Formats: sequence, structure tokens, C-alpha cells
Amino acid sequence: MNSSLLEQAQQLGLLAEEYDHICDILGREPNFTELSIFSVMWSEHCSYKNSIVWLKTLPKEGTKMLAEAGEENAGLVDIGDGLACCFKIESHNHPSAIEPYQGAATGVGGINRDIFSMGARPIAQLNSLRFGNIDSERTKWLVKGVVKGIGDYGNAFGIPTVGGEVYFDDCYEQNILVNAMSVGIVEVGKNISAGAGQPGNPVYIFGSATGKDGIHGAAFASKDMSEDSINDLPSVQVGDPFWEKLILEASMEIIETGSVVGMQDMGAAGITCSTSEMSAKTNVGMDIYLDKVPMRQSDMKGWELLLSESQERMLVIVEKGKESEIEKIFEKWDLTYAHIGEVTDSGNVRYYMNGELEADIPAQSLVLGGGAPVYNRTWKEPAYFSEIEKFDLNNIQDLDEEEWESTTKKILQLPNIASKQWVYQQYDSMVGTVNQSTNKPTDAAVVKVKGTAKSLALTVDCNSRYIYANPHKGTQIAVSEAARNIRVTGGVPTAITNCLNFGNPYNEEVYFQFKSAIEGMGVACRKFDTPVTGGNVSFYNQSTNGHAVYPTPTIGMVGIIENQDQVMSMNFKDEGDSILLIGPLCNDLGSSQYLAKIKGVEYSNCPEFDLDIEYKLHQFLEALSKSKMAKSVHDLSEGGLMVACAESAMAGNKGFSLCSNPAYRNDSWLFGESQSRVLVSINETHKKDLVALAEQFELPVIHIGTVTNDDIIVNGNSWGSIDEFKSLYSSSIGSTIES
Repeated sequence: MNSSLLEQAQQLGLLAEEYDHICDILGREPNFTELSIFSVMWSEHCSYKNSIVWLKTLPKEGTKMLAEAGEENAGLVDIGDGLACCFKIESHNHPSAIEPYQGAATGVGGINRDIFSMGARPIAQLNSLRFGNIDSERTKWLVKGVVKGIGDYGNAFGIPTVGGEVYFDDCYEQNILVNAMSVGIVEVGKNISAGAGQPGNPVYIFGSATGKDGIHGAAFASKDMSEDSINDLPSVQVGDPFWEKLILEASMEIIETGSVVGMQDMGAAGITCSTSEMSAKTNVGMDIYLDKVPMRQSDMKGWELLLSESQERMLVIVEKGKESEIEKIFEKWDLTYAHIGEVTDSGNVRYYMNGELEADIPAQSLVLGGGAPVYNRTWKEPAYFSEIEKFDLNNIQDLDEEEWESTTKKILQLPNIASKQWVYQQYDSMVGTVNQSTNKPTDAAVVKVKGTAKSLALTVDCNSRYIYANPHKGTQIAVSEAARNIRVTGGVPTAITNCLNFGNPYNEEVYFQFKSAIEGMGVACRKFDTPVTGGNVSFYNQSTNGHAVYPTPTIGMVGIIENQDQVMSMNFKDEGDSILLIGPLCNDLGSSQYLAKIKGVEYSNCPEFDLDIEYKLHQFLEALSKSKMAKSVHDLSEGGLMVACAESAMAGNKGFSLCSNPAYRNDSWLFGESQSRVLVSINETHKKDLVALAEQFELPVIHIGTVTNDDIIVNGNSWGSIDEFKSLYSSSIGSTIES
């Protein structure tokens, strides 16, 4: 064995046993270029070697599924009227942590390319963002950069950002999470695969020229963050939304010719990944001539061209004989392009540079489900569970009535509850879209599907504090909340994509969190018939000092609303309407924002949750949408009942009158976050019918108050006008970040 090559392999992130496996595959020792190829393709980011065992247990089949998870670049579900919805969520965490503007911008660009590489035109974007302590200067810098990067790229590219979530917690101080989701529409049967077709087909690269940015980006995403991570800055790509817009339009046009055999975005691992994956998909090979690749620097080496993650590039396989037709379209859109190789029957990807063979590797050996290693990691229950088990609600002093108003106002200003207006006002929710968003105040984003009566309901959800407390149950809640947000909007949940953000998989406690979360996700997805279309695993969100982020399996969900008149909004409408609370009640403060941020209790149990009751609530919400009785419907989540009432009031510019409930603790009644509950406002004449409907599904109903014209009244005491609450709610995040 060549010890220097083994040392190089280990420096590139490969294990000694993986090096031995590479030698077995090749029947010889690899050269440096081949080692570099294996290092990126066998990184966790590309191979899922530490996660695939559990990912395979997730439900992938459903009546509306058109492509199973892992088959294509993104999920594909039938939405009726001859149309399909293509969607996916992915992370760009590590790049965003060291260069927030470009890290976030290129995350948006990459996820959109995954959508239109399948022939779907992107119509909407969402994102899930996690930052550290909002008062730290580093967090303020990161928030500004990430938000501006997302806004600038999305607005210039012309795809509206219609929804998302932003959380702040100390666990994300060193490892922020930037998860981007894109949603597109394509006619059924007109989507493009990522295969290579028959030997002899020409291989084209088009879009931007290739530079040295992003080299080893996949490997960078597959290791812990440290003080030295700034030295990996060359691993961060640089994006250009104007190029991406040209690439989108050219892609749509070349697909219309019928000459495209397969197409794939060049994301992680660049040319290496796209050529090997497309070859492996159809059991062929490719000969690629790297010196033909358009370059931004003249001195680039073969391995640099292979590993570069320069943005706005696509690989397309064209039907032989149709080259000139495709090239005319590239020239029309003024795109850089080159014919860089051919599909072969060798089964190997062979890369040449100036006539010299630089690498010769079996394509199947590089890809997920092929020869890439698969590991069964060990796990153990986290030690902090013992701290959670010590939590006893009886040890928490209940709130006196004179504390209710001041506590409510404090909670409305907490970073995880306060309005994210400072963030979303930098995004254009209507830009360039032909599938107009309703922009109504709804729990899920609603985007109309052009040419039909239907709309898509879109959401991203994950309360990582719940999952930290109980990964299995907490992930069930994440799936349930996503589905609940779609249901309260009038939609039917259809399928999910996930972005699984965890610490180092070699840490047994982290791996326990991961496998438990996957198990919980599977249980909930089967319950709601929302199969998993694919997504992204992001391990190594952990600093070298051992501090990992809370387990954060972000759920992106798509639902279908058949008609606009089924849409239910969250805003209170008319003075005098009854406010009803639907769902189970109990004394519960587990993992609530009140307990963690007001009382300072770090370790507490997961909120009360029963999946069967949740399912009944969803059935009730479906019937409620069809009945058209409700004036407003709003999910109870962070902050509990008081925050839900305030949000519905502020959205409708109305007030509300609310009474305490002597059957429950004051703090739990006002701020507890037990699950499977919704707030409904309704005309008094329909209240009896709504109660009867809830009883059909064995759900309790409590009349808790009425909608007022302006004032907030609790137990007969005025807390002031809704405008005062709106001022507190809408100003705190922006003023803190800009301070």
C-alpha cells in the first residue's frame, strides 16, 4: 500500500477502510484525481452513507406519487388537471455560516435548479432559518447576510418567496441552518429524467463558466465547524441570479424540442456528481474531455474542474443528431456552453485532460445505492434525557392574574414568536409569478395554479425544542403541524420533503436523535398518507467543541386546495363572533416558549400529543372547510392560546375578549403548547352546528371568548388596543437586529 496515497485519502476525509475498498473497486491504487472524486462522492453530503439505512424505512409510495424518493432530482406528485407539482428542500448550512450572503443565495439557486432540471417551472420558494442568540453581534451579521442573500437572489431570479420560518436559539450560535425549498409545476408526462440514454449521445455543459469556487464544497459540508472553517472560504460558491434566469428559460426551451434525453443541475461535487449519477442511472458510462469545459481561469487542473461547484451550470444529454438544434437555443440565450463528451457503453466515467486519461472509475461505485459505503452506526440514549425526566410542572409557580398582561407582552416580543416582518419584507412574494399567491393571512402559503380552479398550500415546519426533548414524538409533531397548517388553510396534505439537520453521526447520542426522528417521521407520514418524496441529510452541524444543534428535521409539505372557496384564513372578521377552542386541554407547559424563555427552564418534556387525536382533528378540519361555517381558523403552536388569539386579532385588525378557565393552571391555559388544537371564530348562529361537527370526531369544544372591535379584554380587564399589541409584536426583531 502506498502510505502517501493513504495519507492523502485521509486528509480528503476518507477512512482507511474506504481507501482499501477503492483499491478493490479499481483493482489498483487510485491516483490523486480519483481519490478526490471518491472523497466528494463518498462524503456524507453526496453518499448518505451514515443515514441511508434509516432513510429507506420512510414511506415512499402514495396514490399521487409520480417519482419515488431518490429516483429523480426532486419529488413529483400528481395534483390533477394533467399537472404535477415538483418540490424539494435542501440545506446550505456550512457555507452560510462563514459567508452568509453567498451561502444563502447559492442555496436558493441550487434548489431552484433541481426543480427546473426536471422540466418544472419554479413558482414559489420557502425557507427555514435558524440562528443563535439574537443579541450577539455575530448573529446579527449572519441574519442580515442570509436574509439579503435569499431576497436578492429570489427577487432577481423572479420566483416569489411565499413562506417560511425563523428561529433563534443558543444551540445555533456556531452552526446556523439555512434550508431552502422550491416548488414548481410541470405537465404530467413532460418531466425530464436525470438519465443518460444510449451510448453515442452527446454530453453538454451549459450556463456559467467553471472557476475554482466551491472546490471540495461537499466535503466541507461533511465535517464539523471549527475556528479554522474560515480557511474553507474557497468552498463557498458565488451565485448569479441573472444567469440562472437565462438558464431556466433556455432549459424550458430545449426541453420543448423533444431532444433532451436527461438533464441535471451541477450542485454538490459539480461535474463529477452529475456525470457519474446520470451514467449510473441508466447503467452506461461517459467519456468527458475536461479541457473542453469553459473555464474562468486558464490554469485549472483536471481535478479542479471535476470538483468545482461553480454555480449556474447544467449538464444535459442530447439525442444524437440534434446537437445543432440545441446549440441554437443556447446561443439565443447568450449562454456559455460546450460539447464536452459522449455517453459510452463502458459503465465507467472516464475523464480526460489534454488527451491524457486522468481518472477511470465505474460509475455505479460512486453513487448512492451503488458502490458507495453504507454504515450501521451505533447509538445510545442522550445523557440529558435524565435532566428532562426530573422536570415536574408542580415545581413551577403558577402565574398570578396581575402578571398575565405583562407576561403576554413579553412573549409577543420573544424572537421565536414576534413578527418576522423585518425578514419577509425583504422578499417579494409576488415577483415574476404567473401562478399568483393569494397573500391572505393563512397558516400555510396559498399559491394559485394557473389555468385551474385549484391552489397549492405550502409550508415548512419544525419545532426543534420539541424534538430535542423527545426525537420520536417531536418529529411526529413536526409532520403533524405541517399537515395541520395545510388543513386549517383548507388544503389536503399530499406529500413531504425533508431537510434533516443533525450533529455528528459518529456521536452516538446524535445518532440516537437521528434514528428516533426518522422512526417518528415514518409513523406520522403513514398516518396522514403523506409519503416522503426526498430531501436532504445535513450532518455535522456541530462544532469541534462537541456542541451540536438541536435535532432539526425540517418538514416541507405540499397540499392541494381544490377550489378557492375552500381557503380558510386565520384573521378575525367581525365584532361579536364567537371564539371557540377545538381540541384536547391539559395542564402542560412542556418545551414551551414560556417555560424556556420566560421561566428559564432548559430541560422539560415534549408537549402533550396523541397522533390519533391529531388525525381526528384533521378529519374535522376537512369537514369544516367544506361546510364554510368558520370565519377564521388558526393553529395553536408556539406561545399557546394567548399568542394564537393575538395573531388572529392582529391579522384582522380586531380585538378579542377572553376569560380564564379555572379548571387549568393559568400559565398552561394561556401559554401551554399542548398539541392538536385550533382556534375558530364563527357567527353565533353557526356555533351549535360547529359543536355538533366537532362531536362527530370526538373533539372537545370550549367557547373561550368573542371578537371585539379593537380592545383586548381578559377577565373583563382592558389590556389596551390591538394597535399597541401590533407595535410590540412587529418591531422587536428588526430593532434588535439593526441595533
